[in-house]
Amino acid sequence: MKYEEIALTDNNEQHSFELWVEGKRSFIDYKRKGDTLYLLHTEVPKELEGKGIAAALVEKTLRHLEEHQLKLVPLCAYVQSYLKRHSEWNRLVEKKED
Repeated sequence: MKYEEIALTDNNEQHSFELWVEGKRSFIDYKRKGDTLYLLHTEVPKELEGKGIAAALVEKTLRHLEEHQLKLVPLCAYVQSYLKRHSEWNRLVEKKED
């Protein structure tokens, strides 16, 4: 199943990016400080796991961040593993100040 046609929702009230698939909510929780988003946790309903939804959700979130000139701090283990597999997105990762 392809998820390109499903719009990413930025739910400001719940501080999460959402993807609604088959009437169910998959999401990435975040915390925002200025122009940096801390991606905290990714969750897909059990019955939808293994269908590529989490990967689509992360990619759509990264596109959204880039379009809005935002940086990210990947605190979520799934987002970290996604960035290892798709290193081109590391350009969005907030650089640590020494």
